[in-house]
Amino acid sequence: MCLLYISITCLTLKKSFTEKRLQEKEKLLQNLQSQYHDLGECPALTSCCSWHFQEFSLNMLFLSFRFPFSANLIVKAIQKNDFLSRLDDEQTAMMVELLAVSSFKPGDHASLCLGGELRVTQAGRDLRTLTTGDVFGELAILYNCKRTATVTAKTAVRLWCMERQTYRTIITNKSKKRREQLMGFLKMSRTLKDLNDVQLSKIIDSMEEVKYQDKDVIVREGAEANTFYIILKGEVLVTKNVNGHQKQIRRMGKGEHFGEQALIREVLRTATCSADGPVTCLSIDKEFKDLVPVLYQEGRYQGDPVTLGVGGFGRVELVGGLLNHGMYYAMKRVSKKHIVAKRQEEHMLFEKKVLKAIQCDFIVRLHATFKDTCYVYMIMEFYMKCGRFDEPTAVFCTACVVEAFAYLHKKSVMYRDLKPENLMLDVKGYVKLVDFGFAKEMVRGEKTYSFVGTPEYMAPEIIKNQGHDFAVDFWSLGILIFELLAGSPPFSSSEPQKIYAKILDGVLKYPPYLSEASKSIISKLCRPRPGQRLGNTKNGIKDVRHHRWFSSINWHKLRMSQLDAPTGPCYINFDRFPVDHTKAEEDFSGWDREF
Repeated sequence: MCLLYISITCLTLKKSFTEKRLQEKEKLLQNLQSQYHDLGECPALTSCCSWHFQEFSLNMLFLSFRFPFSANLIVKAIQKNDFLSRLDDEQTAMMVELLAVSSFKPGDHASLCLGGELRVTQAGRDLRTLTTGDVFGELAILYNCKRTATVTAKTAVRLWCMERQTYRTIITNKSKKRREQLMGFLKMSRTLKDLNDVQLSKIIDSMEEVKYQDKDVIVREGAEANTFYIILKGEVLVTKNVNGHQKQIRRMGKGEHFGEQALIREVLRTATCSADGPVTCLSIDKEFKDLVPVLYQEGRYQGDPVTLGVGGFGRVELVGGLLNHGMYYAMKRVSKKHIVAKRQEEHMLFEKKVLKAIQCDFIVRLHATFKDTCYVYMIMEFYMKCGRFDEPTAVFCTACVVEAFAYLHKKSVMYRDLKPENLMLDVKGYVKLVDFGFAKEMVRGEKTYSFVGTPEYMAPEIIKNQGHDFAVDFWSLGILIFELLAGSPPFSSSEPQKIYAKILDGVLKYPPYLSEASKSIISKLCRPRPGQRLGNTKNGIKDVRHHRWFSSINWHKLRMSQLDAPTGPCYINFDRFPVDHTKAEEDFSGWDREF
């Protein structure tokens, strides 16, 4: 067996080596191979050893090579130790990499006996004998404590040692990495993404790891929903009962989640989720509501503003009430400094211009604007968020969006940000479009090349950067119909890159319970070629209105608000957002003169 640790105090490793340093490293490796090729019991290094590189903040390069049976010995020793056996596979592997051979080290280290015998005594009394594979001193790598026993060599011994600082580096790095990963997973949830990091951290702290075997049912269709899950390892099959048979809807993997609706409302499971092979999940039940205060109550009883929504550039708060004769309004508040930092001045001014000029019953009304040294404000009509729908309701809501698009496109405005979060209900139950941050005025026949939108709703031509026009709104309309009916968009993943790949593949997998009419309109709206997309052919948006999926809609009565809306405010979106007491920085650049 052989182990070598070499520290080079004058060599700094950086993530991108220069060509000169790469040559120096190669030369160093060649020298090591020639110097140590005849170590006892060691054949050629290239055949028996695995090389490992680790970058440390002390700017020292460690090169280590060891035999497989040495690593196995360490792993077995860790697994049989009561304390160290709690480490996961990745932490155990790091321990194997960073243990060093030592004859003796005092103080803050744990040791693994590699060979020989040691006597453990306490107050002169023999307690036990340690041999190959035994670990001792593990408490010393946890905290600075006095040794509880004396360990003396009975024979010549060889030890692997792990210092406290090295152990802490392993544990803290893994914990930080895991926490950042989980934070990213939670922010991918439409229900949780707008919570702040403090609230998300509380959720992570309260989540429990649960393991399932192959075929185990995690949630069952029709059962009461009371738990939210994130998949850490393995794959989960989602199935739905169709005519007495379980039909597969989708397959989920690491980082994906399900059951978030259980955290905010009383619902039944709409599908069955079962393990396809071993699965590890993190779960949290309805104690979520105890972790994240219900902000509606804070606003009502403590005088804090009630937040209706939080976006990339600001917040929307409920204002009005008794001081306004019972009238309520939605106030959008945006940090001026943030707008300047993100170079969004033109977008903000265009949003104000569009909303001020619009007179459409299917688009939110702008009543007034004003500003101070920190923010610009937009006062709009109050709206309520809508939720998941059955097909007749989805038809009505989508018809409202079609009318909004017809109005905007006639005014030469692309919307480019369609998603459920931007659909709101007025007091009559009619849907209105809100948030015009990505809207753009376009001349017919021209293209724009901005990379904008929500990943799940982006059209292929945006992702390919081939130039896009009004056709992207019709693509997003198809995605919206799919999500309203199925509960999730057709192209989804915890990683945006995978979402884009799925969109470019263009494979639509429909749940078996979708009607033929709904499949037809979705497939025609989501055609990869913009010129073949429903709504973007010679008859324009008339083809969308005349599709059989909208056969129940009287378009004239809809425009006159004479249809009875099947919708109802599913919930007022007050309980998802933290109260913000932080004041933005002042800005005097003058871009907001028109506010």
